[in-house]
Amino acid sequence: MLFKFLDSAVFAYSGAAVKIPHFRNQGPRREQRPENPSTAAPATNFIRNIIDADLAAGKHAQRRWSGQPGLGDQQQAGDLDAARIRTRFPPEPNGYLHFGHAKSICLNFGLANDYGGRCHLRFDDTNPEKEEKEYVDSIIDAVHWLGFSWQDDVENNLYFASDYFDWMVACAESLIQTGNAYVDSQSADEMRIGRGTLTQAGLDSPCRHRSIEENMDLFRRMQAGEFPDGAYILRAKIDMASPNINLRDPAIYRIRHATHHNTGDKWCVYPMYTFAHPIEDALENITHSICTLEFEDQRPFYDWLLERLAEANLFQRPLPQQIEFSRLNLSYVVLSKRKLIQLVEEKHVNGWDDPRMPTLVGARRRGYTPEGFRLFAERVGVSKSDSLIEYTLLEEAMREVMNETAERRIAVLDPLKLIIDNYPEGQREDCFAPNHPLKPELGKRAMPLGRELWIEREDFMEVPSKGYRRLYPGNRVRLRYGFVVECSGCDKDANGEIIAVHCHYLPDSKSGSPGADNYKVKGNLHWVSVAHGHQADVRLYDRLFSTPAPGGRREGDAPDLERDFLDDLNPDSVVLVKAWLEPSLRLARAEDRFQFERHGYFVADRFDSKDGAPVFNRSVTLKDSLAKNT
Repeated sequence: MLFKFLDSAVFAYSGAAVKIPHFRNQGPRREQRPENPSTAAPATNFIRNIIDADLAAGKHAQRRWSGQPGLGDQQQAGDLDAARIRTRFPPEPNGYLHFGHAKSICLNFGLANDYGGRCHLRFDDTNPEKEEKEYVDSIIDAVHWLGFSWQDDVENNLYFASDYFDWMVACAESLIQTGNAYVDSQSADEMRIGRGTLTQAGLDSPCRHRSIEENMDLFRRMQAGEFPDGAYILRAKIDMASPNINLRDPAIYRIRHATHHNTGDKWCVYPMYTFAHPIEDALENITHSICTLEFEDQRPFYDWLLERLAEANLFQRPLPQQIEFSRLNLSYVVLSKRKLIQLVEEKHVNGWDDPRMPTLVGARRRGYTPEGFRLFAERVGVSKSDSLIEYTLLEEAMREVMNETAERRIAVLDPLKLIIDNYPEGQREDCFAPNHPLKPELGKRAMPLGRELWIEREDFMEVPSKGYRRLYPGNRVRLRYGFVVECSGCDKDANGEIIAVHCHYLPDSKSGSPGADNYKVKGNLHWVSVAHGHQADVRLYDRLFSTPAPGGRREGDAPDLERDFLDDLNPDSVVLVKAWLEPSLRLARAEDRFQFERHGYFVADRFDSKDGAPVFNRSVTLKDSLAKNT
């Protein structure tokens, strides 16, 4: 693991000795915090308003921090916390992060950066049956890739909830000692029935009035492994008549005889997420615990639990505050973990890092940029209302970033041979193209021109349609960065398919030469030299689904029709072509990004590209408003 217990001390509570972990920081690692992709100040929102009000009131000004997670006494012995706020990103390591997580990462780390605070990366690994180190490593990589860090020369705020299990047991025993928790021996079905409904109050468990001594004895025997899974469960004692079902004596600890990826076989009882989450926040001195709206109904229990533990002097005040915002809902995408697993396991995609997947590993392989995600997160903002965000907003953010950063290159995706009949055999000359039209300081590159070139098949029509400005017999066009040519005809095979186009060039018309201005043409063709270019695999990716709401109802559907989201898979979500590329692209390394003029933005695949033989993925197509910069 990335950090372990260094040693342990003993926390004494009501005569019970509980081991409390001490943490060691890793060595310092300096990382550059990301610059805001927009020059404008961050837009205000309800979360920023809450933070502004808290800071203005000095709510957290006297909060102390010992330098590591711990109970109230430990924190009170520390200095005043230099971080004005503390936020956290707490993923469960049971899968790969997706686009919705990117929004949460940008929000939590961004707020900490903007307010002179700290954001913790905490792995919420309290479920031993679903979590793996593979996911831990992928999450760490994804957060770093997005441009954020939890560590600098002063603090290393990388934590694992499983390292808090001793403290969580101490908190559970505190609730038992104060009469706020009891051990229940009912079955899961009996507890479900007894919980009641939205319109009917719940019923007290027959075990609700067990004595403190009996509850403590049973809970410690649960910890000792005396009972099988499901035999007992620890419940908070709140109010079985509460209109909020989450307050009807929720379960807080269960028996699970399972090996944990971090703690091994040390534990056979594990906390429920709703119990563990607020305790983790309090141990880490979190000021603003920001989560999505599905946790709004759990906030009363979050507050109740921390109040009971603060009353027992386990945590310092002010206590963490939970704040909810709407999760990311994106058109043409599914973010349900169940559906993503189905896509992978049924091989509708080629793994979690398939560039069509809405995972961050997939996005990175597709060529999406961290800066684009941060710009997108800033633009969609945060609110309390659910809404469907158009996928085009994400694509536009990626285009905007890559338009500024990606050097230009030429690729012919559907090649047709163009023969310049009056160009000498074996002769070559260089044409010069800017590496970036908006950045002249990046200079130009040489593009060798010879007698035979590759052009796009759509750039020739034997019988032109109305308004067609490219090659057809008798028409003149300019070879981009090169000469004006005039089409003289074409060759066909036995099936009547066009296999080559013929033209002659005007020697005094070369771009950049004095004679270039003598020729006015309306068409401009991209090209690659047959003798000097090279062939490569290029994957043209599109959206994985063909409808904005995969699996959703369509107009005309029968009222009782249940649609499968897999029915909306786009059969053309990836097309593999053998393209011809200009010579300089042979030197592209994994994750190098370019704009292929006229076609879009492409990246050299981070896994399949080899030295001298890159494989390119299309990240996003061009749009008309950017075409002028190509």
